[in-house]
Formats: sequence, C-alpha cells, structure tokens
Amino acid sequence: MGRSVYESAILINATLDDQQIESIITKVKDLIINNDGQIRELENWGRKRLAYPVKKNKIGYYAIFRFDAPGDIVAKLERAYSLDEQILRFITLKLSKNALEQIEKNKVLSTTLKEESVSESLVDKTELAETDIDLDTEDNDK
Repeated sequence: MGRSVYESAILINATLDDQQIESIITKVKDLIINNDGQIRELENWGRKRLAYPVKKNKIGYYAIFRFDAPGDIVAKLERAYSLDEQILRFITLKLSKNALEQIEKNKVLSTTLKEESVSESLVDKTELAETDIDLDTEDNDK
C-alpha cells in the first residue's frame, strides 16, 4: 500500500494538566510511529476558546500532526481518538501536493514576517536610544 501525507488535528480537553495533555500527544505520536508512520511536523496551538461548547467544554487544546504513513493508519488513529474520552474532536485529512506546497509557502511567509518584525523592533529601539542620547546632550548644554 502506498504512503501518503496526512494531517490530523485533535481537540483535547483543556481542563487537563499540561503533563496529561503531553501524554495524550505522546500517545498519538507513538501510535503513528508504531504503525510505520513518520511525523513531519507537530504544531501545538495550545489552549483556545471555542466558538461553541464541545461536549460541554468552552476551551480546548489544539494539536496538529503532519505525517507520512500508509493508508490503513487513518482507521487505527480515528479508532484510538474515539476511544480516548479526553479527545473532544478530531479530523484526519490526506494532503494533496497543492496543499503541501501551500503549507511550505505559508511557513516561508510567516518566517519572513517574523524576521521583519524583529528587525523593525530593533530599529525602533535604536531610534529610541538615539533620542535618549540627544535629550541627555541637551540637558548638559543648559
């Protein structure tokens, strides 16, 4: 069976401790690896307020896995998700080549934006330091 790239997003009960959430994420990673999968990327979005209550929860912890795996892993993953009471919602998608390209473009764009914002903040701090120096020299002239 051929390997494909998948994205699996899970919503975990946010009332759990950080250690419990990490143990759930570790279980999912182990399940992927033990079923001949290879994790490409893991995004922990953290705790977020939900637009509407999900199983009486207003806050959830989001984790997104991107991985290469054979096609039979999806059924195993979703079975494990549905058996775990702390996983409130889940979705697993097969990513197309276009989706993978768009994800890479978004990563490059976000990295570029972060670098620009860091350099702008450094310029702002430099300008602020220069104005402080100018003020100090004016005080000495008096």
